[in-house]
Amino acid sequence: MSSHYLEEDQEKSVVIVMTSGPSTAHRCATPFYLGALLSSMDAEVKIFCTMEAVKLMEKGVAENLAAMSGGKKIIDFIRDAKNAGAELYVCRPALPGYELQESELIGEVDHVASAGDLADLILSVDRLLFF
Repeated sequence: MSSHYLEEDQEKSVVIVMTSGPSTAHRCATPFYLGALLSSMDAEVKIFCTMEAVKLMEKGVAENLAAMSGGKKIIDFIRDAKNAGAELYVCRPALPGYELQESELIGEVDHVASAGDLADLILSVDRLLFF
């Protein structure tokens, strides 16, 4: 294939399972950057935040967090992924462990989902990435 972009009949689906959160800020930009890149290449991208990654979805957290000192804020990477077409999922069962309510999540979240939803996504996609 001469092009790096996917052909019309070769659309791929990708799930990025995001577990990294504020305690490992240096790991929090790349998954969203990659999600934006893959979406712009016509892949169907779903980013599923679970474990500590749910904290990134709390209002005010990603707005004040960068992967490196003086770097672009994580919220901007999240918005880039969303603007490119990625869907953003948050794991409902993980919220109580981080004392979060659905009402405290950023507006960029598309779905608050169950572990069963994650299992369905894992079994149905072409590519699965974990961060």
